[in-house]
Amino acid sequence: MTWNVNFTRALATGALAVFFILPTPALAILSDDEARKAILDLRKTLASTQLELQGQIERLKSENAQLRGQIEGLQRQGEELIASQKTNYQDLDTRLSKFEPRTLEIEGVTGTIQPGEKAAYDDALAAFQAGQLKKADAGFAGFVRKYNASPYLPLALYWLGNTKYALKEYPGAITQLQNLIKAYPKHPRIPAAMLTLGNCQLESGNKTAARKTYGDLIASYPDTEVAVEARQMLPRTK
Repeated sequence: MTWNVNFTRALATGALAVFFILPTPALAILSDDEARKAILDLRKTLASTQLELQGQIERLKSENAQLRGQIEGLQRQGEELIASQKTNYQDLDTRLSKFEPRTLEIEGVTGTIQPGEKAAYDDALAAFQAGQLKKADAGFAGFVRKYNASPYLPLALYWLGNTKYALKEYPGAITQLQNLIKAYPKHPRIPAAMLTLGNCQLESGNKTAARKTYGDLIASYPDTEVAVEARQMLPRTK
């Protein structure tokens, strides 16, 4: 393609050169009509050459555009392939995580998650949220027994206490909540656990214990919403 363009340009340049370097005597032997005809022929030749060159330029532009399109298409395919591989790796990692222990941090508690552990916790929590309290109670109780070193254990104790409270099994709720407060005194669920504990003590008739729990909650977490609720409950402990 480049050779053709250069050859055509050379041909046009040569034609011009032949015309303009003709000696004056040679031009003189041409009549006016012949001179005009020669000039018109030369113009036609130059116009034809220009059209051919313009056509070649347009073809080159078209070929370049096609090449750019192919390159952009290859780039998109490469990006899609990378994204697909990333998704596949993530999917593989998710599937492998079901069979391999993993270390995670859950609400400030770091520990090793065993295969099936998170699924067991999620199933019990889903049952509680669906109002299936007996199923949730059995699920959380089983979780606490089986995964007693889990980073999910504080949450399991918290929800087990709340499940038993909802079932009005106050002694069992008190035991689970006290276990949570004793084992994880800095856990973010402690204020809410203390409020539920106080409610369990109050509902079971132990006003003295409830008053102390509410008072400890108010003193330790004075600016929390659960402290506000504890203050509202205090008159019932008299």
